[in-house]
Amino acid sequence: MYTTKNYKTKKELKEAVANGEIVTYFQAGPWGGNEPQNGVFCCEGPHYPEPHRWYATCTAKDGRIIKVE
Repeated sequence: MYTTKNYKTKKELKEAVANGEIVTYFQAGPWGGNEPQNGVFCCEGPHYPEPHRWYATCTAKDGRIIKVE
């Protein structure tokens, strides 16, 4: 999955969540549309076509990321 905003580093993503920003996410390609609204999933970035340089385990509640590991 990807975050809606294209965070260049995992640190940027963690800071955004810690600062209370609303961080949403999506699944690219033909697999999109069935993203979990609650639970744990993996995120990666930056967005394709750039090579992925970070991966994170994210926890979501009501369609927003609330925790990043």
